[in-house]
Amino acid sequence: MQHILVIDDDPAVTSLLKRGLSYEGFAVATATSGAEGLAIAREHPSDLVILDVMIPGLNGFEVLQRLRAGDERLPVLMLTARDAPADQVQGLESGADDYVMKPFTFGVLLARIHALLRRQQVEHPTILHFANLTLDSGSHMVCRGEREIALTSLEFKLLYQLLLHPGQVLSKDVLLERVWGYDFDANIVEVYVKQLRQKLEAEGEPRLIQTIRNVGYVLREH
Repeated sequence: MQHILVIDDDPAVTSLLKRGLSYEGFAVATATSGAEGLAIAREHPSDLVILDVMIPGLNGFEVLQRLRAGDERLPVLMLTARDAPADQVQGLESGADDYVMKPFTFGVLLARIHALLRRQQVEHPTILHFANLTLDSGSHMVCRGEREIALTSLEFKLLYQLLLHPGQVLSKDVLLERVWGYDFDANIVEVYVKQLRQKLEAEGEPRLIQTIRNVGYVLREH
């Protein structure tokens, strides 16, 4: 399931988008200010952000810059009533991937979202690296140095999520949702992290999956 974060202080907009996008199969989180949106983005990585320009506190352009600093590949769609060409230019030059005017048609917005996500999938690297660990999502191969490591499908998905966000702590709830879904107990994450560590460290290699007590897990070298 793909995750979309909507940052907009208009309850009519957030309600419409949450209802419509959820119906289309997306997991949707909403925020009514820039600070709240950035906090959610840090705790729960999204696949796409829909961002209004005129929001309380940090404006949309400032939020966009901070989102870009954290993940330059994150698709961001600016959604705003400001229709001046200068505003559109500023949004795109600040790093927005698309710019949609209010009022908008949900079907058009949905098409723009799908286009951005398709482009992200095409551009997203299929080979991920961290330290001497390599994951090839195309061939489903994982190597630690020259050693090839056989992983189950779920172990592969778990490692893939950690490699997508190196240095970022992912909570058990985030990993549970992205790998298994909410129908499983959160303790299953601990079981699979232990299995992954055993395979990744089978020949005495240093630990890469670190536990942050009472928070989650992070891919980090000592």
